[in-house]
Amino acid sequence: MSLTWPRTRRLTRRSEYTACYNGGVRHHTRYFVLFVHAGAASTAAGRLGLAVSKKCGNAVARNRIKRVLRDFFRLRQHEMPAMDIVVTPKRHLRADKLSLALVERELAPLLARIGRSVPEEDSGLSRPRTGSSSGCGGDA
Repeated sequence: MSLTWPRTRRLTRRSEYTACYNGGVRHHTRYFVLFVHAGAASTAAGRLGLAVSKKCGNAVARNRIKRVLRDFFRLRQHEMPAMDIVVTPKRHLRADKLSLALVERELAPLLARIGRSVPEEDSGLSRPRTGSSSGCGGDA
């Protein structure tokens, strides 16, 4: 299994980010906000976008945040649902205290919960089916 993160797994256009912001579901954790959009995933693999604003610190701090987040998703790409996900760190996240373990504690349970909410034929994940498949449900 390759652990690279190819361009096909990234959100690259403004329109893709806008679709996630406007049509996606927002999930909050202590340090991050995730915008998850199921309709725009054009491939079997999920795509990731990072939006780290200048409010998070200088360029060194912002790049560290992006590097750790990319590393988390790169290592867990086999668990990522076939959805577009935009991760935005909250303002009070300190880049110097950020670690892969912190991101793991914050995002792993949320990523698993998001993956369970996707029907198996759309997610690209291999899970045993239990009971009735309710699918994604509706966006409220």
